[in-house]
Amino acid sequence: MFKYTIKRLLQSVVTVLIVVTIVFLLMRMLPTDYFFTEDQLMKFTPEQKEEQLQAAGLLDPMPKQLVRYYGQLLKFDFGESRRIQNGVDVVSVIGDKFTISMKLGCTALVISLFVGILIGIIQTLNKDRILDHVGTAYTIFVNAVPSLVSYSLVLAFGSKVLGLPSLYSTRNPSETSILPIVCLSLASIASYALWTRRYMVDELNKDYIKLARVKGTSSAGIMIKHVFKNAFVPLAQYVPASFLYTIGGSLLVERFFSVPGMGPLLTDAIVRYDVNVVQTLVVLYAVLGTLGVFLGDILMMLLDPRIKLTGKGGTR
Repeated sequence: MFKYTIKRLLQSVVTVLIVVTIVFLLMRMLPTDYFFTEDQLMKFTPEQKEEQLQAAGLLDPMPKQLVRYYGQLLKFDFGESRRIQNGVDVVSVIGDKFTISMKLGCTALVISLFVGILIGIIQTLNKDRILDHVGTAYTIFVNAVPSLVSYSLVLAFGSKVLGLPSLYSTRNPSETSILPIVCLSLASIASYALWTRRYMVDELNKDYIKLARVKGTSSAGIMIKHVFKNAFVPLAQYVPASFLYTIGGSLLVERFFSVPGMGPLLTDAIVRYDVNVVQTLVVLYAVLGTLGVFLGDILMMLLDPRIKLTGKGGTR
């Protein structure tokens, strides 16, 4: 397991490096006007602009710029925002928004895990009965209906029927977070319910379960000791990834409810050509994504030591 862990860590670093490099090169293909504020674009002469770009190193050969950027990343120096909040450190710009997204995301994930797995268990215990059909209908509905439509239904029901606030407010985060959290949870609940039911039904059809029944093991004992335990192993692989992805925030949900989190920040930074903010967000998302996949594999092996993700001369 130690060798596998080291190998996957190296693969994760290479993956992040490739993503960061591609984004860096793409951003350097943009017109250099992004480097200047609107006032500077109006006042500076072409010669002054060139001097500023030369001082910032943006006229250096691309390999030199890339190496310098790698060095800044190693020092956790992400530069300053030039458009979103001119002159403010990028980490400070992202910090507050990351906190908001993390709170919403973590709450939504806990709800999704609890409710989704519970629905999956209920469906399994009532296979081919009314409760199973209701759970399946919910899963199909969530996956078939466009997200904006389902969010609109949640908004209409929550605001008109329950009287909940329709827009997020930092002054009253507890109450105004309810509808965004519900929308963030919808798809994840359906996904966890679907996979929990599928894995548990697969386990129930295996020979060792039939043997346990012949030996007189109670249904509750079979479900708790064997079925759910073994069904949760493959499901656990996706939990860390879901956790880390959710922390990054949801672009659509945060836009829909005017949540000042990570999602709107990324689109604003792209539209306004705030290169340092875009690059830093890409680094963050790349790290979260690769770390989620890596932790999922490790968690799966810890839950079931019989699982071998590598073999002699083979790879995962």
